[in-house]
Amino acid sequence: MLNFGTFLKKEREKREWTQTEFGRKIGINSSAISRIENGTQKFSKSKLKSLSNLFELDAQTVTDLFFADKFAQEAFKYKCSDSIFSVAEDAANYLKSKNVTQAELDL
Repeated sequence: MLNFGTFLKKEREKREWTQTEFGRKIGINSSAISRIENGTQKFSKSKLKSLSNLFELDAQTVTDLFFADKFAQEAFKYKCSDSIFSVAEDAANYLKSKNVTQAELDL
């Protein structure tokens, strides 16, 4: 998997946009775009919806890439073992099952 900054750069380059053009479209200055692409600055999660619209990509896919990168960076920072990813998946599945509401039956 590539990091989120690399994802942004590849998508921007696919469209042949400069960092300045891309920044103007998404509302971020070009120097910030450069820092985001090289991993020294984080992309704002508040702009994910605008980003998915701009790139004409599924919002869930963009959100998943954003948070997967954040999670992987944290796991690396704290020197977690690779098993952290399956543990996190189990935890996420537990949270999903806990939040499922039962449908009401109209008898």
